[in-house]
Amino acid sequence: MTNLYADVRRDDPTLPTPSRALTIGAHPDDAEFGAGGTLARWARQGCEVSMLVVTDGSKGTWDPDLDPAALVRRRRIEQHEAARTLGATGEVVMLDHIDGELENTLALREELCGWIRRLRPDVVLTHDPWRRYMLHPDHRAAGMAAVDAVVAARDHLFFPHQLTDGIRKHRPDALLLWSADEPDHWEDITDTFDTKIEALLCHSTQGQTTMGDAHDDPDAREAFVRRIREWAARTGDPAGLALAESFKLVRP
Repeated sequence: MTNLYADVRRDDPTLPTPSRALTIGAHPDDAEFGAGGTLARWARQGCEVSMLVVTDGSKGTWDPDLDPAALVRRRRIEQHEAARTLGATGEVVMLDHIDGELENTLALREELCGWIRRLRPDVVLTHDPWRRYMLHPDHRAAGMAAVDAVVAARDHLFFPHQLTDGIRKHRPDALLLWSADEPDHWEDITDTFDTKIEALLCHSTQGQTTMGDAHDDPDAREAFVRRIREWAARTGDPAGLALAESFKLVRP
């Protein structure tokens, strides 16, 4: 009898530096929070990092006087600055779905599948859509759409109209889910922690909402750095690392 699961790849805790990596985040700054240190280290080691942002970030402010269209423009600029800070040499893709209204539709799966096939990453990094009590609907939707797109991208019968002009099906070697409910993979960010911080601070529009005014107040910046450092230390402790980011590793 044929073993239908003969091609299922077993979990392997090791993960070499990929040649190409793609992040899929719901908003500008999501990938930097979840995997900025990892991306910076991989980039230093020659990885071509591409960053895809699904929404336009148009609800990312507490300032009632800030025009949403102006906010979108600023957040786009900030994302490109953060990518440069991390050393990302691949593409920065902004899909501009409306912030706060994201849904995991078949159309979104198709869109993400197309980008995975074009960019051909060895590793895809995204939100853990199964994380318990994750409140933000965009994070849940983006994570699930990304996971579904990874599955679609690997098989030629999914969205076959995409497979033209040199675009082929593509199966990444690994999927890393940040903010994971059950992490089982750790990346050392001891040497790239400062770069992660600098990339986060590129997102100055988020200074009030997520960074406690760290973008323009020295004391607030010190408090923010201390908070992220403490988080990275707690994250790395189970793996014996001074500072780390953790993920759920899936072999698609």
